[in-house]
Amino acid sequence: MRIALTHLRSAILFFSPMVADATRTRVRAELKWLNTHLGVMRDLDVAIERLKKIDRRRPQAIPHYRAWTAKRAGAHRDLVRALRSVRYRRLLKITSDWIERGPWSIRRGKRAALKRASPVEAFSLRKLRRWQEKLLKKSRKLPKMNTAKRHRLRLLNKKLSYSIGSFEDLFTNRKFSQQRKALKYLRKAQKALGQLNDDARGHSLAVALEREGGRVHWQFLSHKREKRLIRETVATYRKLATLE
Repeated sequence: MRIALTHLRSAILFFSPMVADATRTRVRAELKWLNTHLGVMRDLDVAIERLKKIDRRRPQAIPHYRAWTAKRAGAHRDLVRALRSVRYRRLLKITSDWIERGPWSIRRGKRAALKRASPVEAFSLRKLRRWQEKLLKKSRKLPKMNTAKRHRLRLLNKKLSYSIGSFEDLFTNRKFSQQRKALKYLRKAQKALGQLNDDARGHSLAVALEREGGRVHWQFLSHKREKRLIRETVATYRKLATLE
């Protein structure tokens, strides 16, 4: 569900020149609300899987493992309530209606009509090129980035990767061949950046749990692991930069 939601949010951003209207602002806000609930659940799932590595056969024996699973159960209840809420049902309807017949699709005016009539191939190649250039420019500062900036770089990487993936079936000519090569590097960088983000989120969850009276005997953040992942990502972006 999170992956599909990210694809949708990336598409809305990708086609922002065509789909900009008052309803889009509301749709994006509601999708962000849903993504937050799903993200909390996912972060706890990942953290608990890391904890299980301490003792796969008897995870219950891990110190304060029950505190973590209790926190996950609470997050699960919150997510279930969100998915059963009137707000969620309203989100589905407003989003579907907006995609199919939102104000953006019938807006009059020469400029709006030209944007809607823009060939998807020409538009997408220009947009993907701009996003890739932006990503590579920001990636040069990766070794000195703090956790927040690294997270934003990961999001940009993900948006570009998902956008390229969305167009894979639409293009068979040479114009898109380089983007398919880029996708391989982007996915590799995404994996490393995702691991760094999971480490940071796991650490934050451990700190929050400690405030609530629990502890966890697991080092989510490792300086050695962090340096290795950053080094691998920098090397991947260098390969991406060699593509024309």
